[in-house]
Amino acid sequence: MAAPAYWRSPFSIVKRLRISPSTQLQSRCQRAGLADISNNDQLKISPSNNTPETLTPEELEKLPVGLRNISQKVRDTVLSMPLPMSVQAAYLRPMRRPSTLGLPVCDLQLRSYSIRNLEFFADFALRAAYYLGLPAKGPVPLPRITERWTVPRSNFVHKKSQENFERITLRRLIQIQDGHPDVVQCWLGYLERRSYHGIGMKANVWEWEGLKVGKRMDEQAKQADQAIQDKWGNFGVRVNAATAEKMEKLLSGKAFSQQPRPMEAFIREPIEIKRG
Repeated sequence: MAAPAYWRSPFSIVKRLRISPSTQLQSRCQRAGLADISNNDQLKISPSNNTPETLTPEELEKLPVGLRNISQKVRDTVLSMPLPMSVQAAYLRPMRRPSTLGLPVCDLQLRSYSIRNLEFFADFALRAAYYLGLPAKGPVPLPRITERWTVPRSNFVHKKSQENFERITLRRLIQIQDGHPDVVQCWLGYLERRSYHGIGMKANVWEWEGLKVGKRMDEQAKQADQAIQDKWGNFGVRVNAATAEKMEKLLSGKAFSQQPRPMEAFIREPIEIKRG
């Protein structure tokens, strides 16, 4: 038989109070990933009125080890301390720089077989772009690449039976706009240096040049050749008139002209043998 409405309401409230976690645990455990740091939302932790004697064993296990056996006043002081901004930023969305012209300068495509690693590295790339002052757009999900293979299961008993394999490649696109080419190269180099396992990267970079691009490239090639010649000029044998005279004088000296041949005592002259 169902309980009356005027009895059901107080009991449901008591049950909800016993099962629901405390305010400090809920504020500590909640994830602020859907919030935006531009709204200046901080992780405010309100102190709790529970003491170690009134907390349930489940709540004590959820608390950090250092907060289980301390007084209520110390616990409230610790839990009411604001987190540093660097720590709060890890739980919030990556900040972005606004673009002025909207001209794309780099398209970075991330590929992986694991969605967890892909989202983690995409978030890291957006944060790195923000701190370098690059306006970034994305990550935009791209169509998946599905590959399938059918191979024999074995070469003995199961030779006639076949086995199917499938591999799905996940992709994300991050676009950099209105960025300086040197800063974009610095961003790509930093991502390559801090690359994450299981993540592949492919970047398309656009640079704006003037009308005399060919002439400028020829001048840069000449400067590169001159730098290489200055660096490698001290290596190898330099053939000139002084070097030739020095080598001729060295070879005509006594050290080479009067030196006996090795095994000269055992060398015999060839004898001609006539056969009739």
